Amino acid sequence: MVKETKLYDQLNIKPDATQEEIKKAYRKAALKWHPDKNKDNPAAAEKFKECSQAYEILSDPEKRKTYDQFGLEFLLRGGAAPPPGENPFAGAQSGMPGGFQGFDFGGGMPGGARTFHFATGSGGPNPFNFSNPENIFAEFMRNSGGGGGFGGDDDEPDLNAFFGARGGMPRSSGGRTRMRNFPGGADPFTSSGAREATPDVTTVERALPLSLEELYSGVTKKMKIKRKSFDETGKRTTTDQVLEVPIKPGLKKGSKIKYKGVGDQEEGGKQDLHFIVEEKPHPLFVRDGDDLIHTIDLDLKEALTGWRRTVTTIDGKQLNVEKGGPTGPGTSDSYPGLGMPVSKKPGERGNFIIKYNVKFPTSLTAAQKQKLKEIL
Repeated sequence: MVKETKLYDQLNIKPDATQEEIKKAYRKAALKWHPDKNKDNPAAAEKFKECSQAYEILSDPEKRKTYDQFGLEFLLRGGAAPPPGENPFAGAQSGMPGGFQGFDFGGGMPGGARTFHFATGSGGPNPFNFSNPENIFAEFMRNSGGGGGFGGDDDEPDLNAFFGARGGMPRSSGGRTRMRNFPGGADPFTSSGAREATPDVTTVERALPLSLEELYSGVTKKMKIKRKSFDETGKRTTTDQVLEVPIKPGLKKGSKIKYKGVGDQEEGGKQDLHFIVEEKPHPLFVRDGDDLIHTIDLDLKEALTGWRRTVTTIDGKQLNVEKGGPTGPGTSDSYPGLGMPVSKKPGERGNFIIKYNVKFPTSLTAAQKQKLKEIL
């Protein structure tokens, strides 16, 4: 018979639970109460702390044995186990070993209230101090290989998906990472305010191909995404979500449209999602910053004697372009205000540039060469 059941109650297991049952119970409780899953529930951090501390003791056979025999307070004081049959608190005032007056039992003696806080003074030779709950959690993940190894029950949370593929590290998504901070720098697990680094939340980057016409006029694109998260029982679920992505006129390739916390749920929180603007190839125009470039091909005869073309701009205007004399290869003409909108300066547009590409013949007959020599 155990001295008390407080720690077993934290994990909702019986005192005769096996190590495998303890691991399963902690996994379920930790995922349920993790602060990153319960940002609107201040009590979750305390519950996460309690279940992590319970697991730290019950997963260690020696600490569990001492706890079962003498209780949590005795373990925290570092008291050595007395000989069989001897009262470990014999001779102490009020039946408690010296130095226990600093304890707050939450309204009762061991075995009473579930919440427990300790303020120990000097005690036994090896007093026990709880580790940071986040460290307990991360170590548990590393030892379990990020998931699996506990029977593979369908209703058990998928730790591999929660933590990422490598012990405690978030999954790599090819994007930047950032740190999550608690309001005011406060740590819900310690009173000192100093918090050990929470694993970075990854950022997923997704290409968003757009036509030049869409980038010219602006558009709202509806993008369907799938996101993985955990329900209140800790089970992994996948849901669909449609995001409306606003594209401002004049947006350039490489621009990022950012959504915070809409991706998969990880150890450090929910992934951010960045849409990266890409430009689809256009049959008539090439974009250069805010300018649009259109190329007119001329054969050698046209380039030397004159030519005429009608060119359509991206907004549908017709430009009549002509030259009566020689047109040099690689030359160009610029038409201000007919290019792409300037995204940071509403109402302004870049230039529409027409370049001329002169096509030279690949071969000439002797007679043609002679005539050219006579003419030129």
